[in-house]
Amino acid sequence: MAKKQKQFRPKARRPRGFEDKPADLLRAERALIEAAFSVYDSRGFEPLQTPAFEYADALGKFLPDEDRPNEGVFAMQDDDEQWMALRYDLTAPMARFVAENFDGLAKPYRRYQAGSVYRNEKPGPGRFREFVQCDADSVGAPGAAADAEMIMVAADVMRAVGLKDGEYQVRVNNRKLLDGILESSGVPGTDEGALQRLQVLRAIDKLDRLGEQGVRDLLGEGREDESGDYTKGAGLSPAGIDAVMGFTTAGSGEREATIKALESVVGNSERGMAGVKELADIDALLTACGYAPDQVAFDTSIVRGLGYYTGPVFEVELLADIRDRKGRPVRIGSIGGGGRYDDLVSRFKGQLVPATGFSFGVSRFLTALERMGHMQAEVTPPVMICNFDKALMPKYFQLADQLRAQGIRTEVFVGGGNVTKQLKYADKRGVPVAVLMGEDEIAAGQVTLKDLKLGAQMAKAIESNEEWRESRPAQSTVPADQLVSAIKSILDA
Repeated sequence: MAKKQKQFRPKARRPRGFEDKPADLLRAERALIEAAFSVYDSRGFEPLQTPAFEYADALGKFLPDEDRPNEGVFAMQDDDEQWMALRYDLTAPMARFVAENFDGLAKPYRRYQAGSVYRNEKPGPGRFREFVQCDADSVGAPGAAADAEMIMVAADVMRAVGLKDGEYQVRVNNRKLLDGILESSGVPGTDEGALQRLQVLRAIDKLDRLGEQGVRDLLGEGREDESGDYTKGAGLSPAGIDAVMGFTTAGSGEREATIKALESVVGNSERGMAGVKELADIDALLTACGYAPDQVAFDTSIVRGLGYYTGPVFEVELLADIRDRKGRPVRIGSIGGGGRYDDLVSRFKGQLVPATGFSFGVSRFLTALERMGHMQAEVTPPVMICNFDKALMPKYFQLADQLRAQGIRTEVFVGGGNVTKQLKYADKRGVPVAVLMGEDEIAAGQVTLKDLKLGAQMAKAIESNEEWRESRPAQSTVPADQLVSAIKSILDA
């Protein structure tokens, strides 16, 4: 007789770099996104949802690594042999949408969106392959006014989630300034130098994490990290490295003083001077609208890591004293940013389509807010109606509807087990009140309520089962027509 083959059972495990999200985290994320959406909506932006997959060529040369569909993104071939990839961010899909619907859209097209994005990168602590971004963009809007508004949007989102002035700062730079420095350092401004420019941007973007020497290494030959992984450098000359590092420290506390300092740094570079002029125009609008330097500052170390930015760029830094559970200071760094990207939609249309936007990572921002005591999205667990008698299930659901109509979150227990097991379930859920109703209660026009929170507190002081049976703590019987007021009284207490 053949031996019975053992049934295969897959191991329950998450893929590396992906996370499960329980109810409390999802609710907190939703509260944060809704706060941001309220800001976008108040300024006339409209919502949009794009699919998780895009054709890889729509993401194009702005991928995080080499321009290949299997680098930096999760890609697959469709049945027509075209490469599709999970979106790396929300901006490239939005650019595709605008190009595909260009003639029918009122321009500037102002949209906002939140959703998961996917990055095929090495996962680590706090670094996931899937995470949620929240974006706002204005497409078809040239000039400093659109950029200044995006910077204001970023500051307004900080206020909307409960941050006070002084707990955050939006730090602004302009890619054109750095382009001028790189041109004078021998980096071509054509496609030939695109990869080298991107390597420079990525290096500067790591200044707060790696320090000056780490960035110098990445601007030069390269750098080996603590794990032994080697990153090839941008290959700048020593003079070019000095010029780039000098540029990153040209900022000061006052926006007007920074503008004057930058005029001397960029010298005769036409592109660099255009960047200075744009910052001056942005400063004028920010000043007119009351955004002080402690809220919005000019900082030449801000470059943003993605290659598609073409003009003003900015990042939001949290300045509050954030500490871990052991009281040690924690540096969060940038929690969001954005800037101008005039070439992204133009890739599809073959014509200039100016655009600017703002984006933040929801999980990273939420972690920081929770450590600062903001955005505590707590939800009261539901009142639970026990399944005392299955024949009475229609009445239980009717009763639940009555409670919900009065704004009371209510659940009817639909699992198996006796009332004792149901109350254990209620304890695990943190249920504040359990409702018990059988044929006797219905005949008497009454309902029995168990205040489970009070009962748990009183149980700690009761030493014997006999005393428990005699006192029956936190349990009461009320007339059926007083059920809502009785439950509200318990919840308020």
